Formats: sequence, structure tokens, C-alpha cells
Amino acid sequence: MDLDSQLRNQVERALNRSLGSAPVTKLKGEASSRSYYRVGTPPESWVLMVMPPDSLKKSEEASKGPAPTELPFINVHRYLSKLGVRVPKILRFDEPAGMMVCEDLTDQTFEAALATTDRTKLYTQAVQLLAGLRARAEKTPDPECLAFTRAFDEELYDWELHHFREWGLEAWSNQKPTDAERSDLDSIFRRIAKELAAAPRNFTHRDYQSRNIMVTGGELVVIDFQDALQGPRQYDLVALLRDSYVELPRDFVDAMLDEYIIEFEKQSHEKIDVKPFKAFFDLLTVQRKLKDAGRFEFINRVKGNPGFLVSIPASLRYVKTALDGQPKLNDLRRIVAKYVPELA
Repeated sequence: MDLDSQLRNQVERALNRSLGSAPVTKLKGEASSRSYYRVGTPPESWVLMVMPPDSLKKSEEASKGPAPTELPFINVHRYLSKLGVRVPKILRFDEPAGMMVCEDLTDQTFEAALATTDRTKLYTQAVQLLAGLRARAEKTPDPECLAFTRAFDEELYDWELHHFREWGLEAWSNQKPTDAERSDLDSIFRRIAKELAAAPRNFTHRDYQSRNIMVTGGELVVIDFQDALQGPRQYDLVALLRDSYVELPRDFVDAMLDEYIIEFEKQSHEKIDVKPFKAFFDLLTVQRKLKDAGRFEFINRVKGNPGFLVSIPASLRYVKTALDGQPKLNDLRRIVAKYVPELA
């Protein structure tokens, strides 16, 4: 049976009816090893997630701990559903075939919706959704959810910073830091990792950004959550408001951070000190966007996908802006700007 027939068959078994010769269209992928196909024609259509057998239960991001016994997408999907977060409906999962039938959310990502919808309205909706998710997760943690078994700890933050050093600094510039600079970087990265890891942690999507939120019927639907873990409150805000695919001015970012804080306080009844909250947001921006810049080069050179190279300049601009407000990181800037002039 060819692939198109297999995909139709999966939908037919989910619906318990024939689809005839419904068209099958491969959808644009991102950096994942998963492939996506649309079976049928909207509004009578479904999306198939096809997963290579060796990646079914393995995170594509760096993580520790034993391999999960359940598909992470299904495990985290169940928890988010309990929290009242809108996620894609799953109609069928055939684990031996590595195929999942989901509702078709169309191609309207948050990023695409920005072209036709008021920006303030969309981002307000997204940060309020995130604030509510986080507040409810902090009240109702679930040890059965994989996200509560793994975390952004000091080791992971440090690994990601060195991922930038390897790919965003050395590969990018085709130079290597001197032994003294490398020693200083090791120390600086560990210092940053230690400070970030000391913050309280709870459920974190990990990649809550414009391509992982769908907009359908005016509703936001969260996708690509299978790598969720424990992280600080600001992490998903950095992913959203310092998105490498959609650049936002600082005054707008500040307004959205204020909106998040208001909504979080409303739902959690906990007061947030705004100034340190935003300072930590900037420190986390340095770590996350350095990692992203390195990751995009890694995806280009190792996975043969150059599609993310266009987003490296935005990532570096975010780092530069954040460094401007973090004089304690002048030692980091002195070294990295020598090899990545965009950070000077």
C-alpha cells in the first residue's frame, strides 16, 4: 500500500467510513523529524502526523532522564486538556504505524494571522492564555505529565549556551576562541545557567511562539507541546515576545509583559514584582536567543535545512538589546562580539 493509501486508510478507520480518492497533500514542515499531511479538502479534511519509529518517544531537544513510556504528544495533550487549554483534537493514533489523525486547524498560524488581525488584540489573547495556563498549572501539577519529570536545570541551560558557542560562534565565524576566552566563556555560561536555574519552575511549553499557535474561529489553539518541561514563568514569554520569526518593539513587549502580569495576578492571586520580573526576562532572552541562533546554524549544517538562517539576525538583535540592559554581562559581550560583531 503506497503512502497516500495508508494515510487515507488511517482517516477512514478513525471515521469508520470511506473517503474514496480524497486528495493527500504534504504540508510544510519546520525543523522536526515529523512529517504532516492533509487528507481531504477543507472544511472536510484531516491532518496526519507521521513519526519515524526511532523518534516516537524521543525528544528532539536536549533532555535527561529515561525514555517516556507514552508518546509525549499524547501525554502532554491530556494534561493541557485538563487545564482547559485548546489543543488539536486527536481522532486516532496508530503507534505501530507511527501515524496520528488530528483535526485540521487549517494553515492559519498566529504568525499568518498577524497580517490580517490587530496585533495588540492577538498578542493580548496569547499572553492571557499563557498566564491562565501557568497559573492553573502551578495550582494543579501532575506527576503523570512528562513535563513535570524534566526541567530547565543548570546543566541544560549550560548545554544550550555551549550549543551557541559551537554553532553560532565557532561555525558562524569559522574561528575558535582562544584558550583563555574559552575558559572565561565556560565560567560565564555556568554563572548564567546557575542564576536561571535558581528561579522557581513549573509547566513550560518551551516553544510558545507564532508558528506553534493556530488561529481558528477567533480561538487560539496550542500545538507542538511535546517537549514541555519545568521552567521559569518568563520562559514562554521570551519564546512569544522575542520570537525569531516576528520582531516586536520593546515598548510593545513591555506592554504585553504588563498584560501577562495583570492576568496572572488575577488568576493566581499572587503579586509579581514587575522590575525583577522584566530583568529576568531580559537575562533569559540572552540565553534563549543565543541558543536559537546556534540552533538555526546547526539545523542548516547538520540537518541540511537552511530555512531558518534568515531568522538568525533577529535572534542576535534580541540578544544585543537585552545585553544593553545587562551590564553584568559585559564580560560575555566582550568575547562573543569579537566573533559575532552583530552583538557589539
